[in-house]
Amino acid sequence: MAKSASRLPLGRGPSNMPSPRSIHKIAVIGFGEAGGIFAGDLARQKLAVTVFDILLNSKRHRHRMLKKAQDSGVTAASGLKDCVREAELVISAVTASSALDVAHEAGRLLGEGQLFLDINSVSPKSKRKAAEYVERHGAGFVEAAVMGAVPKQRLKVPMLLGGPHACHAAELLHSLGMDATALSDQVGIAAAVKMCRSIFVKGLEALTVEFLFAARRYGADDKVLESLVATYPQMGWEDSLPDYLISRVAEHGRRRAVEMREVAQTLRQVGIAPTMAVATAKRQQQLAAEIANLKIAMDPAAPFSWRALYDAVLESQRRSGTRK
Repeated sequence: MAKSASRLPLGRGPSNMPSPRSIHKIAVIGFGEAGGIFAGDLARQKLAVTVFDILLNSKRHRHRMLKKAQDSGVTAASGLKDCVREAELVISAVTASSALDVAHEAGRLLGEGQLFLDINSVSPKSKRKAAEYVERHGAGFVEAAVMGAVPKQRLKVPMLLGGPHACHAAELLHSLGMDATALSDQVGIAAAVKMCRSIFVKGLEALTVEFLFAARRYGADDKVLESLVATYPQMGWEDSLPDYLISRVAEHGRRRAVEMREVAQTLRQVGIAPTMAVATAKRQQQLAAEIANLKIAMDPAAPFSWRALYDAVLESQRRSGTRK
């Protein structure tokens, strides 16, 4: 039987890592939702924060990204090398599909005294491979499993850390106002927690899309929700839970589908058929693609309503003749 993660040893790890007092520059690779929030919040602590995102090299997106960097109080780097140069802490916050490529490229640029924090949602095997890339020239690697919604909790979002530098990194992140817990000195345990949890979290989102969209088509959504409130009175089905769960798919379905395919790989690597993970990825992808294909405008400033989204999807289908 495998050891419980809570019983795994947590040593102090090598001591050539940055201390809280030595943090002068932080590099954030990936200036999307999570990376943008972390970078901006850290910059507000009067820290020098440099960011790099591949969209900075896009003619279509460069102006928007530069404006976002200016508004966040961070410096936009011209490339990855410029971003990570002299940074004591490097945070990788990219898409799951780009995580290994970033670790491979960054690993050739980093050295002793630099700490690479990988917060990407990838499989344990991918985390271990990323660690190999980063550590080749003496930099320290720490995996981080982000265990909540970053927009809601920002720097305080709970994170589980893994790797030989996990304890040291937890102290460092605490000094920056972050909520990090050292879970294991092995890379991959924290990722396994994240991946397995995602089967439930993203699966519940996908299930909610499917059963509530079907219920509304039949005009039975109110009664279905009343039944769920009676069965699970403390979950919030009568309140904001349906809107929240479906909003996550509507806003981030493509990215969550990529993560669920990583979950599927995680399961296959231990001989478990990823039946639910694959279905969840498909449902997450489908809604996101439908919103994009039907050109349904999502107003981030307006309160989200799953019923309004469903009605918009249905109306768009009627107009385009794609309703089945």
